[in-house]
Formats: sequence, structure tokens, C-alpha cells
Amino acid sequence: MWAIIGGSGFENFEGFEVVEELDRTTPFGEASSGFKKVKLDGREILFMSRHGAHHENLPSEVNYRANIYALKKHGAKAILSVSAIGSLKQEYKPGDLVVPTQYIDRTKGVRNHTFFGEGLIGHVSLAKPVSGAIVEQVEPLTKDIGFDCHFGATYVCIEGPYFSTKAESNFYRQIGATIIGMTNFPEFALAREAGLSYMPCCFVTDYDCWDDSIPHVTVEEVITIMRQNNSKAFELAKRVTALNEAWASCDASETGFKSGLFMPPEAIPADKKGWVDVLMNS
Repeated sequence: MWAIIGGSGFENFEGFEVVEELDRTTPFGEASSGFKKVKLDGREILFMSRHGAHHENLPSEVNYRANIYALKKHGAKAILSVSAIGSLKQEYKPGDLVVPTQYIDRTKGVRNHTFFGEGLIGHVSLAKPVSGAIVEQVEPLTKDIGFDCHFGATYVCIEGPYFSTKAESNFYRQIGATIIGMTNFPEFALAREAGLSYMPCCFVTDYDCWDDSIPHVTVEEVITIMRQNNSKAFELAKRVTALNEAWASCDASETGFKSGLFMPPEAIPADKKGWVDVLMNS
């Protein structure tokens, strides 16, 4: 089953038919509010509002572990992550879709970013953090979608809630980042640990502050762009979720806890075994 995580401006999509509200309780606390099973063009999918149904959580306050665990528990196989981002590249204009395939983490360690620890020892490769097999299936779907799309970007994730300084913005460009946001880490890493394929779709709201010659949009303009991006994301979601079992050719389900656990199963602490079994389940 597909799961959609909706970020800022994507807390809800009017075209969803709600099937049922889902239990947010997890061993890691409550998942974000607005967690439900919905129908999209007759297909059942999971939907979660990343920041909560009313955008009540800052990026640093999102319970990423609970969100990923809840999606896995309720049957998700792949995640379509929809986010708002700033552009670090002139070609990536407000309103464009950008699909990153690499990440740079510049958060500050205040987020619970792994299921490992406290008696669970493991290491997971993030060399290819995005499910390339799904990206290859999605890219052709955007050829006639009606807005500009870019693939192969590098997303730098900052802590927030502040936006970057001009010096930081230029530094991120120098180290190869092309878009900037506050939420994809640790989301993509936890998805990998949980054996879920991850497909990020990021919509540009404005240019970051790296170039004074590019006019910066106002809050009103950002809100207008976000509303436009919502309808674009909904159209994209319809096309992507129609790719039945797009995750079948991905290796995500065989990674994470399945291959990354550096201890014998019998050594897993008894108080953790139940939820570890959920994460290891294909």
C-alpha cells in the first residue's frame, strides 16, 4: 500500500475520500494528527499530515519515529513524501517540482533520528537514500503534467525554524546542495530502517537568500504558491499511486533492520521485540 506524508501546504487534499481515522499510538509516542486511510481514484492509501492536521508541530517537533512506525504498522510499503522547499538553484523556480535523490543533514541532533540504540545495535547504509527504481517509474509520468519538474537534486535539511543566513545559503550551494528544507531528515533514514521505499516530491515555494538579484517573495506570495502547489501535488499523487506495487523492484524491504541488525535476534531486548518484529516484517 502507498502512504502519503503531506508537509507544509499539503496537510489535506480535497479530493481524498476518507475511509477511516487510524490509531496514532506507537511505542514512540503518538504519530502526527490527521492520520487516516483514504481513497484516491478508488485506491486505498494511507495519509499522514507531517506537521499535524492543523500544522501544530515545528519541523523539530515532528515525531518522525512514531510517524514511520505507524505507517509501517498499518501496511505501508512505500512512502510518497510531499514537502515545501526553498531553491538554491536559479533553474528551480517557485511552483516547480524537484525530486531529490541525495541528502545533506545539517540538523542539530535534537531529533530522535533512529530506531536503533538502547540495546539495539545496527547500522544501515544511506548511500542511496531514495528508491531509484520508483524514481525511474515516476519521471515519465511528469512529462505532460503541466508544470516544470526536475530530478536528481540534493536536499540539505536544516534544523529551523529559522531560515538560513546568506552565508549559510551560499555555503550549502558550494557543497552541492540544490534545494533546502527542514523535514526530510530523519524521515528518509527512518523509512530505510523500517524497510519502506521512499519517494520524495518537493515543491518550490521561493528562492533561498543566496542571491540578492533574485527577488524574494512575500508571505502572501508564498501562501498563493503553496495553494497552487497543493493542486499540483494532488495530480502527481494520483499518477504515482496508480503505479501498483511500484516498490516490488526496490530493495528497501530487504534493508533496514533485516540486514542492518548487528546482533543475534535472541539478543533483542524483550521490551523491544514486539515493535522490532513490525519493522522487520516485509
